Amino acid sequence: MFNKFKEQAARAAEGASQLGQQAGRGIGDFAEKSGATKINNPIVGTLSEESQKCARILETFIDKEEIETGFDQIIPVKVLQEAKGIAIYTIIKAGFIWSGRAGSGLVLAKLPDGRWSAPSAIATGGMGFGAQVGADITDVVLILNSDEAVRAFSQGGNVTIGGNLAVSAGPIGAGGEASVAADYKERKVAPVFSYTKSKGLFAGISLEGTAVLSLTRTNTGFYGREIKPEQLLKGEIEPPAEAKPLYDMITRAESRDPY
Repeated sequence: MFNKFKEQAARAAEGASQLGQQAGRGIGDFAEKSGATKINNPIVGTLSEESQKCARILETFIDKEEIETGFDQIIPVKVLQEAKGIAIYTIIKAGFIWSGRAGSGLVLAKLPDGRWSAPSAIATGGMGFGAQVGADITDVVLILNSDEAVRAFSQGGNVTIGGNLAVSAGPIGAGGEASVAADYKERKVAPVFSYTKSKGLFAGISLEGTAVLSLTRTNTGFYGREIKPEQLLKGEIEPPAEAKPLYDMITRAESRDPY
């Protein structure tokens, strides 16, 4: 029965992905023609393109000059320093009554020596029904706080946020540093912290029940051979040069002064 449920979820995600790709192409064309550089494309690209996209997303969560209202959505330094892994992706949500959402990005794990693993491609999708109309783009950063959370992304299947992987809104802002330090000291940390920013007509997005899938074929395209997500997140593959923009941004995020 569980396998049947997974198959149904995968088909729903695939359908949402097709909807997301169609809408994503339109958004990508709009961004290119209008010069709107802050709209990230939800369609998976090359490893270099995905790395640059994820670096841009992370930057908006760590750079106080990018936050119009101050420190509200800045990820505290301690959160990133203590992270076991990080997943970064863009979601598009669109629909009229029936809605679909889909997106793509990368997940990385922090290795025992402090380095970051080679990235593994991920996608997300889902279907919904209700009194809703419009579209939006949401950038998401998931901080993986436990080895179990990293393993969930290593299995090569799908991870349900808020289902088989508990999630909570992450601490934010300059004032969050003290509380974060206390939480880590007492080990009272959720398996996953979520951070999101949306642009569009929908009022934000809930990650509960969202399926995040590993993209095995995309990884094959990235690395030129079949590679399992587990191999990437365990550090068995050398970090690729194409991911340097993302590695540089993570280093900047971990080494910045607490605000």
